[in-house]
Amino acid sequence: MENKRVLVMGLGISGIAAARLLHSRGAKVTIVDQAQEPASHAESEDLRRAGISVRWGIKSLSREPIDLAVASPGIPLDNPVISELKRRHVPVIGELELGYRHSYCLNIAISGTNGKTTTTELVSTVLSHCHRKTIAAGNIGLPLCSVVEQTRELDFLTLEVSSFQLETIEYFRPSVAVLLNITPDHLDRYSTMREYTLAKARLFLNQQDFDWAIIQKEALAQLRAHQISIPSKVITFSASDSTADLYLDRGLLISRLPDWPGPLLNMDQCLLRGPHNAENLMATLAVGRTLRLPLEQVSEALKTFKSAPHRCELVAEVNGVQFVNDSKATNLDALHRAVQAMRRAPGAQPNIWLLAGGRDKGFSFHEVGPALSERVKGAFLFGETREKIRAAWSLFTPCTVVNSLLEALAEAARHAAPGDVVLLSPACSSFDQFRNYQHRGEVFRNAVIQRVRGTGRGRGRGHHNPNDAGNQAALIELKT
Repeated sequence: MENKRVLVMGLGISGIAAARLLHSRGAKVTIVDQAQEPASHAESEDLRRAGISVRWGIKSLSREPIDLAVASPGIPLDNPVISELKRRHVPVIGELELGYRHSYCLNIAISGTNGKTTTTELVSTVLSHCHRKTIAAGNIGLPLCSVVEQTRELDFLTLEVSSFQLETIEYFRPSVAVLLNITPDHLDRYSTMREYTLAKARLFLNQQDFDWAIIQKEALAQLRAHQISIPSKVITFSASDSTADLYLDRGLLISRLPDWPGPLLNMDQCLLRGPHNAENLMATLAVGRTLRLPLEQVSEALKTFKSAPHRCELVAEVNGVQFVNDSKATNLDALHRAVQAMRRAPGAQPNIWLLAGGRDKGFSFHEVGPALSERVKGAFLFGETREKIRAAWSLFTPCTVVNSLLEALAEAARHAAPGDVVLLSPACSSFDQFRNYQHRGEVFRNAVIQRVRGTGRGRGRGHHNPNDAGNQAALIELKT
């Protein structure tokens, strides 16, 4: 990259990491953003002091020569600036591709509509438990470009990879590629499910026949329906198809692989729950198998793993009502999985009060209606899509439109009875009223904390005592 003139598009964490890596390699870097003002003036000044040109409010290209452009994943390929770059025959890659080209170790890449972060953390935890050096990076929040130098000391990189990142790869090649599922998402960016599926399939684009592909069996069928072949060795898994190589049978994760047969793990011994987490665990077990990690050590790590916040996170139980934060659920499949994972009421009666809504991602909300009619007592809808969701769900469950998440929580708590679940699982992007899904989840969590303090009751149905052990346990869990 010495003396190459490189344009970096986007002043988010990916763009900044790319710019710093390029600058360290001797490139002449200009980083641009369409926004008129920086989110952090200090960050901009720090980049300028390092010798990187920073420009705001850029919506078209100057005539200055450019040898390479690096686009942040949030910028779609039909962006006018990218279109102009292609007309000028300037190569355009993404931050993931740039980081891959400068890395020094093999990588395990994990993609899919849902479960990417949990599975990335599972794989990273298992590798560390088995004394393999790794870092979890990529779409998980730590750009690959920011850890390039550390890869000299690693056995493997564990990468969460999004469809947006895969759009701009060229040579990126995982030694082990994991595809967890393909369900409707980002339909505000992809015009059809075929287009979205093809983006996900790029995960396997550069694999060789000695690499591994670990794929949910249903997702593999979708790829084959689009005439997409997998060049590497394939292991399948499924929580609902017992013909997969790894499958779920009454809580047991079982392998039918000829050289690895029999039960591998009992879900009852794990902290993770639900069929979706069974698939995350199966994918991780398969990764361990491809890397020849001891099953006993892998199982030890999986049994004690606790998922990150905002993913079916039990915040507290107040007067017999569970409050669950699933703010990470930004699509319908994630909502469906969360509803399935919630505790059931005696007699299988609906016992969930659902909080949903946000910014539209182009979904048709009708498809989850039957699942809602079985499990959901009522839905409180907020955000830009509230009326669209109400029109789709009213046939299946009572729907109430409210002005905010806090109002939705208050109404749900007022209606809830012992044995019920108040579930935040929005099925939408958070960007209409919140900075991100984490911010949305924290607002929900903090409001529940105040409710716990106000009632003086934590888990269970004790007397009104703020020092009650259940209440203290709930507050400690909330604060941590």
